[in-house]
Amino acid sequence: MEVLELLERIELGENSTTQFKENVTNSEQLAQEMVAFSNALGGLIIIGVKDTGEITGLSPEDIRRLNQMISNVASDQVKPSIHPLTYTVKVNDKTLLVIDIKQGINKPYCTSSGVYITKSGADKRRISQEELQRLFQESQRYHADEFIVQDTKIINDLDKNSFSEYYKKEYGEDVTDLDIDIKQILENLYLAKDNNLTLAGLLLFGKKPQTKKPMFIIKAVSFVGNDLSGTAYRDSEDIKGNILKLYTDSMSFITRNLRKVQNDKDFNTEGELEIPKIVLEELVVNAIIHRDYFIEAPINIFIFDNRIEIISPGKLPNNLTIENIKHGISVIRNPIITSFAAKILPYRGIGSGIVRAIKHYDKIDFINDTESEKFSAIIHRS
Repeated sequence: MEVLELLERIELGENSTTQFKENVTNSEQLAQEMVAFSNALGGLIIIGVKDTGEITGLSPEDIRRLNQMISNVASDQVKPSIHPLTYTVKVNDKTLLVIDIKQGINKPYCTSSGVYITKSGADKRRISQEELQRLFQESQRYHADEFIVQDTKIINDLDKNSFSEYYKKEYGEDVTDLDIDIKQILENLYLAKDNNLTLAGLLLFGKKPQTKKPMFIIKAVSFVGNDLSGTAYRDSEDIKGNILKLYTDSMSFITRNLRKVQNDKDFNTEGELEIPKIVLEELVVNAIIHRDYFIEAPINIFIFDNRIEIISPGKLPNNLTIENIKHGISVIRNPIITSFAAKILPYRGIGSGIVRAIKHYDKIDFINDTESEKFSAIIHRS
């Protein structure tokens, strides 16, 4: 690292990617700093500098001791282990040790004592339970749809008729004719565990999923005008039920609130929707299947005079970008729900939904709001 670059960072003070330490003697504290940077955007720990930015320097003995400590902490006290780079830099005849920690690729990281920390400005803070779940999801170690929903029971909360119809259609057998218990079948399909339904089981085949997960609804509003804060609306509905019902009722809401146009057809024939139905299908399915179910919030469908907004909880996962999804690249956020979706909904599961929607109607904008944890599809009306 260049001396001038280092001096500039010291002059600017501590922030979310720069931390000063006059010296380090406690390995647990060092582990926490390493974990915090690894769980955030990475950064530098500059040792030999006071919090005020005053350069105090380190002795040769300090440098040798710290290099050994850094190596041990990174491999033994950060889980999973990390591989930081270290630099010894001479500044104004004083020696500094710089630890360069990259943003982790195996998040979330914790200390050997099980503490999960991330950066918060120049400070650090413990990671909330919701954040931790999402970090595990991003690392593809855990997915929201495989978690057990507490207070559910197969005998009380499973819609047995709905599941039996699905099973017969998919496997050609009646569940009641099988020697194996339905509980075992559900567990084999990752729809239940220990007599409880998983989130996938509840949302796919639950009797009334929103009695256990009230925020997993779709709030649909058709406004008069183009302003979200407007008080006049033509239609509104809180859409509830299993995933199939969420889809069918959402499509019904949207189509009844859109115009029909003739498009060169005979005057006496029924007009076509102003926006191709396949576009609406793809975007509604995308919102239901790929939303972040770790976030307890509804999907919103807002219809304005000049646009339709379909807003899903959760930003795009795993560094996926809008350009990626426009080219058919996808990341499966809810693998159990996704595996069933192709058999229940008009979903192909090959990352082609967004591509197909744009092909049939190119007046669509996408917004990946990382700060508010939302993904929006905005369909402009003609």
